[in-house]
Amino acid sequence: MMETEKLTLTEEWDKTFPKSGKVDHKKVVFPNRYGITLAADMYTPKNAGDRLPAIAVCGPFGAVKEQASGLYAQTMAERGFLTIAFDPSFTGESGGAPRYMASPDINTEDYMAAVDFLSVRDNVDPDRIGIIGICGWGGMALNTAALDTRIRATAAMTMYDMTRVNAKGYFDVEDSEAARYEKKKALNAQRIADFKSGNYALGGGVVDPLPEDAPFFVKDYYDYYKTQRGYHPRSLNSNGGWNVTGCMSFLNQPILQYSNEIRGAVLIVHGEKAHSCYFSKDAYANMVKDNPYSDNKELLIIPDAVHTDLYDGGGKGAIPFDKLTDFFRKYLG
Repeated sequence: MMETEKLTLTEEWDKTFPKSGKVDHKKVVFPNRYGITLAADMYTPKNAGDRLPAIAVCGPFGAVKEQASGLYAQTMAERGFLTIAFDPSFTGESGGAPRYMASPDINTEDYMAAVDFLSVRDNVDPDRIGIIGICGWGGMALNTAALDTRIRATAAMTMYDMTRVNAKGYFDVEDSEAARYEKKKALNAQRIADFKSGNYALGGGVVDPLPEDAPFFVKDYYDYYKTQRGYHPRSLNSNGGWNVTGCMSFLNQPILQYSNEIRGAVLIVHGEKAHSCYFSKDAYANMVKDNPYSDNKELLIIPDAVHTDLYDGGGKGAIPFDKLTDFFRKYLG
């Protein structure tokens, strides 16, 4: 039996959304392939029968399971799925040291470890497992779907390709060897500073106070992570952010290299007015190009929605939960 480390788990309800009376909730833990123990909230429909379809949920990038992923997991459990919302390695209540690091490889493995966990539960049908990824974890979900043949259906919501945005900047405005060299030079200087100090410097979460001239997408993040709407004390984005060097390996590791080999069903959803919508449009085009399994792939654009509207609905019901339910019922049975 694989060993798990002892984690400190909060038993009180500390989510950014109200608790549902339609599902049972409990904390669970499971190890990944690197020996890191992950913490998750599991939501099970009340009075559920045996062998349920299951969904693992994660994201946004820098968020915790008490925020958007937990809302998705609880809502999908209300609709008949056993779900887990988990904290990625090095963040939230999950294990892993040093804290606040990210890795294209380890974070993909986190999803696969969640599938491991779900596959062996007595009340889950291992042939009916799907995943949902939000924001940066939408890209991770697609990357996982290209690797894990056990995943029958994948939904990527308001997705980021974290390798692309790290290597090329927002809207690809830093896509040059010279720009990447300067980024790498600064990050390597930071590594020396961290080694000397014995601590990893934090990069800072969402800017606070919000500058008057902040671009819209920064205001969008502020409205979620820094207000009562979405603030959580364990969320990196709500507080001190990732380590400065936390995403360094993303600079030269594209995660969606083989997305056009995904055979399982995929639904990509994005807001029409989201600054990040180009990630989903390009990811969908690349996924279906020369893919003989493209009939079960779909891109859905939500009119008038911005990026964080698909975190919690944005107060206007922007998350298409009926569409998600139909999608997973169709492909998970």
